[in-house]
Amino acid sequence: MKMKQIFISLIFAFMASTTMLQANSHEAVAPETGAEKVVKHEYKSKTIGELAVSFWQTTGINAIFDLDDGETTADPAGASKERVMSAFESSLGRILMILIVFALFYLAIAKGFEPLLLLPIAFGGLLANIPLAHMAGPHGMLGVIYNMGIANEFFPLLIFMGVGAMTDFGPLLANPKTALLGGAAQFGIFGSLVGAVALGFDLQSASAISIIGGADGPTSIFIANRLAPEMLGAIAVAAYSYMALVPVIQPPIMKFLTTKEERQIVMKSGRKVHRLEKLFFPIVVLMLSILLLPESTPLIGAFAFGNFAKESGVVERLNDTMQNALINTVTIFLGLGVGSKLAADKFLVVESLGIMIIGLLAFSAGTAMGVLMAKVMNKYSKEPINPLIGAAGVSAVPMAARVVSKVGSDEKPGNILLMHAMGPNVAGVIGSAVAAGVLLSIFK
Repeated sequence: MKMKQIFISLIFAFMASTTMLQANSHEAVAPETGAEKVVKHEYKSKTIGELAVSFWQTTGINAIFDLDDGETTADPAGASKERVMSAFESSLGRILMILIVFALFYLAIAKGFEPLLLLPIAFGGLLANIPLAHMAGPHGMLGVIYNMGIANEFFPLLIFMGVGAMTDFGPLLANPKTALLGGAAQFGIFGSLVGAVALGFDLQSASAISIIGGADGPTSIFIANRLAPEMLGAIAVAAYSYMALVPVIQPPIMKFLTTKEERQIVMKSGRKVHRLEKLFFPIVVLMLSILLLPESTPLIGAFAFGNFAKESGVVERLNDTMQNALINTVTIFLGLGVGSKLAADKFLVVESLGIMIIGLLAFSAGTAMGVLMAKVMNKYSKEPINPLIGAAGVSAVPMAARVVSKVGSDEKPGNILLMHAMGPNVAGVIGSAVAAGVLLSIFK
């Protein structure tokens, strides 16, 4: 036993000495390499007045009010995508965006509108509008985050994995017909596709924009990166902004399309779903995607893995990590990365504003179609269906379901619609991923 310990100790000692020798050899050549790359600027003595002028020229105040300072934009793609900022972008536009960011802070903190999304997005927008710092450039914090997981579609897949781990398919399996509401809400995607083409966008760009109608941020990033990478920033900002503003956008539409009596409908509890049903369901969904629509499998595969790990019951540590640590960490990075596109030179342009408007109309149309479909189902169904749950058919999970539940309980205290709304809500997640696969398949 002692000989074994001595032998292992000798191996570790040998490895440590080898590492030290390699480090010393690198240190020996480092000064030579560094001397070739570092450019030293000769310091010239300055008077107190000249030092004050130099300091003033590096302040944010001067950058905002000096309209001809030659400041350039910051882009994660590097210098090839950067240009000199216009007078509006570097001054009034920057001030306007900072005011918008403070408005988002207010909505997140004072009103509680999805603070987990809105707060990091807004703070990323604040950092992106700092003068001279180039936070959104390839070597800035926001640019590194953007390239690390948004530009390459990695963060959306991790988010889908975490959402899958948090999702309970029980309400959908207990009442399968609510899947129709998730399908109806995807009308916003295809309706906005037609609208974007009518406004002059080419079919490929219009397809990327239209996915905003599903209120699905990860899917929007995934498809935009494939079809219209130059619009990725504006599409990501629009999708996540509307996801965060679900409590603002949806209730007026829901109330406008329903009567008070309809909003007070109490739904019966669904049947108890067997554990094996929940275990097999994500695998069945994934296999159908593989056979019929392989383009959607990156998103559905990540979603199915998270849910399968949860329902298996044998990897609770992995399940807990995906539900909490993983998705929370990725949400921070994703929010900051999306917020980097709230810079004045990126956001306050005609194209970005057009995308925001189309996205809002698409999201509103998806919500409306879900509610109308639920009204039709309620009319012809043997069991009562509260039309409010149709609004949860968009894939903003679980935000849309929570909003439905709140509106329902406001209309009739004690009427809890959350679990009923989760059925169309999770169906909407699958539906938006399928819609993305359909749009991608068009251009193959």
